[in-house]
Amino acid sequence: MDMSILLDRISINPAICGGKPCVRGTRIWVSLILDLLAGGMSESELLADYPALTRDDILAAIAYGAEAARERVIPVPVEPAE
Repeated sequence: MDMSILLDRISINPAICGGKPCVRGTRIWVSLILDLLAGGMSESELLADYPALTRDDILAAIAYGAEAARERVIPVPVEPAE
């Protein structure tokens, strides 16, 4: 699916969830979806726990995270070379 089509599924509105990026039409934060996936939750578990979501919504959250990573460097510990 085209990245711009996926990103259209994400909404940022100061009046909803304090302006945090959410899946359009829901109050489900992109960061929540990414945290749950990073914590090991499967796509099917996520869809079962949040029936308002679709597979494309999950892909949109991942796409948004990828775009955000291109814009900002997140500090992580650097391991010494062996």
